[in-house]
Amino acid sequence: MGLFKKRVNEFPTPYTCANAIKEGGLSTKLSMILMGFGNIVNGQIVKGLIYLLIEIAYIVFMAVNGIGFIAGLRTLGSVEQQEVWDEVKQIYTYTKGDQSILILLYGVAAILITVLMIVIWRGTLKSAYKAECLRKEGKHVNNFVEDLKTLLNENLYRLFMTPPTAFVFIFTILPLVFMICMAFTNYSRIDNHLMLFNWVGLDNFKTLFDSKSILGSTFWSVLAWTVIWAFFATFSNYIFGMILSLLINRKGTKAKGFWRFCFVLSCAVPMFVSLLIMRTMLQPEGAVNVLLRNLGLIANDASLPFFADPTWARVTVIIINVWVGVPYTLLQLTGVLQNIPEDLYEAARVDGANAIQTFTKITLPYMLYVTTPYLIVTFTGNINNFNVIYLLSGGDPVTDLSSTAGKTDLLVTWLYKLTIDKQYYNIGAVIGIMTFVILAIGALFTYRNSKSYKEEGGF
Repeated sequence: MGLFKKRVNEFPTPYTCANAIKEGGLSTKLSMILMGFGNIVNGQIVKGLIYLLIEIAYIVFMAVNGIGFIAGLRTLGSVEQQEVWDEVKQIYTYTKGDQSILILLYGVAAILITVLMIVIWRGTLKSAYKAECLRKEGKHVNNFVEDLKTLLNENLYRLFMTPPTAFVFIFTILPLVFMICMAFTNYSRIDNHLMLFNWVGLDNFKTLFDSKSILGSTFWSVLAWTVIWAFFATFSNYIFGMILSLLINRKGTKAKGFWRFCFVLSCAVPMFVSLLIMRTMLQPEGAVNVLLRNLGLIANDASLPFFADPTWARVTVIIINVWVGVPYTLLQLTGVLQNIPEDLYEAARVDGANAIQTFTKITLPYMLYVTTPYLIVTFTGNINNFNVIYLLSGGDPVTDLSSTAGKTDLLVTWLYKLTIDKQYYNIGAVIGIMTFVILAIGALFTYRNSKSYKEEGGF
């Protein structure tokens, strides 16, 4: 429950919308209808006119296009594109029909603009109430030039935060809401709903959760493998990286820098290059199988099914992920080991602790304490690890021709195939939502466990 504690305002202010509505004068109350009116009355003419122009621009936008955009969300269009024979040109022409994708996009944008307008409206109301209170108290009310100067002093955070907030609103929130809405439509190549589609409610979710359907059975299979992959890919890297870092950093190891260089050298090569090389080497006629044939370890007409057998393919991608991921873990844990106070080990030796006790009571807790955020990021990254799977196995092998996913496909690679190759955009949107939910639950669970560990006396 600690994650959902009520936020306490560290800098309370009396200039709130509630106080403006309850205690504000006539000019402030009129600002609810005419934005900026209260500022103009209280001497902030330029500021008030800017607010008024924003309101006028919003009203014009809604009157010309906005209301129509929002109204279009009800049906997402109904006029189909028609094929008409032109007798004069002796060719078929096509009449213009509704494009549901644009109707949905414009409608969502109009709603978000309305939400943004409500936020601005609240700001103008508080600004008018503040100007009124300052004037009644006989205090100075800033003019427009003085307000601009405050952007370089006490309101500097507003100046710096406005551009990134605008970009987040346009390039993150708008596409995210658009994608979520798409999950409740039949926008896909199925039944030719690429140009004109409509709302279907929760039908896509029902299809995906129905284990008896092809998509449903594929989803549960891919989901199970995604979780298994994320677990083994995360902790195999962590464990092997821990072992290597402990071996290299032990006092008896000579030429520590040389050994670190050997393992970290692979980081200098772009990962996609390494993955493509390994993919080529593990093909039936690749270097590995050819070498094994020449050594007589396998028959001349045989080859190891690295990507042809489901079990072999899954084990192969996990092992290669360890190969490309352990050097990064080694770097992380080497820094952690070098920062553990030597006094702790001296005290443990004085108390008679052996190597295992020292590791379990000092080294491991310290490493987990420092690297928990790294583990969370790595786990969530492996759930969405598109590069390793797509570049290495391509999701293969495909054992069921009716399925849209291979045996090594993760949710993210399956999502790519559904949208790019199959054009099942609605199902892809549902999978995107489910991936986000899984990531959020996993991150929250890991965070709460690590927090409980620290509160219960962890290192």
